[in-house]
Amino acid sequence: MLNILVTGGSGFIGSNLCARLVMDGHNVYCLDDNSTGDINNILPLVKKMNFKFIDHDVVNPLNLNATTPIDQIYHLACPASPPAYQANPIKTIQTNVIGTMNVLEYAAGKNARVLLSSTSEVYGDPKVSPQPEEYWGNVNPIGPRSCYDEGKRVAETLMMEYHKTKGVDIRIARIFNTYGPNMNKDDGRVVSNFINQCLENKPITIYGDGSQTRSLCYIDDMVEALIRLMNQTETIGPINLGNPFELSVEDIALFIKEVTGSSSELVYEKLPQDDPMVRRPDITKAKYVLGWEPQVQLDEGIHKTADYFKKIEQKSRG
Repeated sequence: MLNILVTGGSGFIGSNLCARLVMDGHNVYCLDDNSTGDINNILPLVKKMNFKFIDHDVVNPLNLNATTPIDQIYHLACPASPPAYQANPIKTIQTNVIGTMNVLEYAAGKNARVLLSSTSEVYGDPKVSPQPEEYWGNVNPIGPRSCYDEGKRVAETLMMEYHKTKGVDIRIARIFNTYGPNMNKDDGRVVSNFINQCLENKPITIYGDGSQTRSLCYIDDMVEALIRLMNQTETIGPINLGNPFELSVEDIALFIKEVTGSSSELVYEKLPQDDPMVRRPDITKAKYVLGWEPQVQLDEGIHKTADYFKKIEQKSRG
């Protein structure tokens, strides 16, 4: 049994990770200010003896109970969808930079291992596909997405420098497109957008001509990968975590339309600036070091995610 802190713990990935860690018997401290997370995501956990929620913004120094030992920190705190991180870009940068420094300082004081949830967005709009960890990326440093893209790149730098200069035990995960229960309905990502538009028989909005690609990993597979990365000792990373099965955005929309039995029509709108045209992880290292690759097929994952959104809609109607 470990004492584990999860920042951003009420968010999409964080809440699913907390649930798994609680189920595995660890003492879990879920830290979030719920600015983009949702307290409803962790309501099933709050009565568990080995779970505690802490309302805190990582931009402020972490001052948790000084006597509480912490063995591991999963640092997931940061808005992750374009509408969320672009809504307050300065705060997004602060969370990625100041927040990561605060977490690393806390980890150094606790002698805790810390895992950063970095992102495939560090590769920007890549000129190389699939993207290996050695690729340095093609990021616009002054574009509308740069608060997140460059913020995560600096967060990776901070992780490496604290490791080299202060001996902090680190792991860096580069997370590619992930989907599943506890996603925010309005987070602006393709799966949540398409599923909810299909369930409501609204037009399916595709930005650009739909030829841009994404690779979708179901949340249970991602949580398993993060836990394996945290607990191995062969590498500090970065390690790509995602599904190498690549689909065009238009094909994803058509697939979700078929799965949900929707009558929605496809509509096309202007592609946002700096939206990546390809996104596919090279997971050779994850396979070799972690013994991991995605197990959940797209049809199963989409069915589970659609069922989740149906239940949320039914609850909202009372």
